[in-house]
Order: sequence, then structure tokens, then C-alpha cells
Amino acid sequence: MISIGMDIGSVAAKGVLLNGDKQYKIVIPTGWSPREAGERILSEICKKADCKETQVASMVVTGYGRVAFEKADRTVTEISCHARGVAYLCPEVKTIIDVGGQDSKVISINPQGKVLDFAMNDKCAAGTGRFLQVTANALGLDVSEIGEREDPAEQAAINSMCTVFAESEIIGLLARNTSKGGIIAGLHQSVARRVVGMARRLGIQGKVAFTGGVALNRGVRRALEEELKSPVIVPEECQFTGALGAALLALK
Repeated sequence: MISIGMDIGSVAAKGVLLNGDKQYKIVIPTGWSPREAGERILSEICKKADCKETQVASMVVTGYGRVAFEKADRTVTEISCHARGVAYLCPEVKTIIDVGGQDSKVISINPQGKVLDFAMNDKCAAGTGRFLQVTANALGLDVSEIGEREDPAEQAAINSMCTVFAESEIIGLLARNTSKGGIIAGLHQSVARRVVGMARRLGIQGKVAFTGGVALNRGVRRALEEELKSPVIVPEECQFTGALGAALLALK
């Protein structure tokens, strides 16, 4: 049985195809049209797996663009899909921190991947990938660079969690010759503080997994571990946990 899971996010669209014990993955920019991103993933992942679209038995789609893709057999929330994906990859995990482009989530799960409780920040860019993208631009850098450019030894204090005010604060720090590496470390710490604050309000149980596109940033991972005072688990190919969870749910 061939199943496909898609996670069409605000920045990137991910797809996972399961065929027996084989997995195929693809990630592309979402662009301006979530529907077209979904069509492209379906076409390219079937080509990669050497199968036809008509051979796909079931397809589940999640993410912000899920309602735009009409070929899905079912749409499921990102929270349920991340829970299922993480439970499959890291059964010892009971708390998930997922930071994407437009929102951040903390999810409490049982060993079977059932959601017990969750908290979500989707009203403000603070603590999300968008916050890092805007502030990276203020530093004249691409957001993909900043994880490697931080300097925790020179960490600057970023007091504002509002994206607009933080951008102004960065310009002021640069005018005072504060190092870019120190500013970046401060940005990572401010994101971690916001997310961990949300996690503590929910209640942190057991081991913690860090997923989503921002989990690729080693500086945010460092800052999260400092704020939590414990290590976090970053699953291999952490961007794909939502799409994998969707593909696993499609198998049902």
C-alpha cells in the first residue's frame, strides 16, 4: 500500500511517500500558491518513488496550506501529524516543541502519539521562523546563515519580542558596534525564552523533541537547551515529522 503525507507550510512544503519499508521525501518552497506546491510535490515524489499517482491508496495533507489542496483524502491538523511522526521516530519523547515559519507549538503526547494537550502561538511572529527571518534581514544575512554565525560568548540582550521593535533594536546595537555574532546569539535566546515559557505553562513532561524548520538552526537548539536546562532531541530530518505523521495516518 502506497501512502503520501504532505505538510504544506507557509515557507516550505514537505512530502513523504511510504511504500512498504521504503520512504521517499521531498521539500520545496511553498511559494505563493499552496495548491501548486501540493501538485508539484505529488508529481515529483511519485516520480522519485517510480510509481503513478493512481497507485497511491491514501493521502493525508496537513499544514497551513492543507485546505487549498483538493486531492487530499483527508486533512489533519499539524498538531496531530507532528505527534504521530515524533512518536514513530522517538517513542521516548513526551513533549514536542515545533517551531515553524508562522507559528510555534508545544505538544504533550503519549507513547502512541496521541495528543494529550497543546499550546500554540499563531497570533504573533515572536518565537517563530518569521521573527528570525526579519531580524536576519536587518543584519544583512540570509536566515539560513545565522545558525552558524552566532557567538554566545558575546551574546547581546534583545529585550523586545515584537518583530518590528526587535528590528529597530538590532539597528541600534549595530550602530553601537555590537558584533553580529553576539546579536544573533541574543536573537536565538529570545526565541528560546518565548517558546520555553509557553512550554512551562503547558507543563514539560519527559524528554523533549525539537521539530520544524527552525530545528535546523543549531543556535536555537543551543538556546533551548540552556533555557530548559536539559538536552533536546532533534529527529533526523526534523523538517519532515509533520509530513511523516500525515503519511502514517494515511496508512490507517
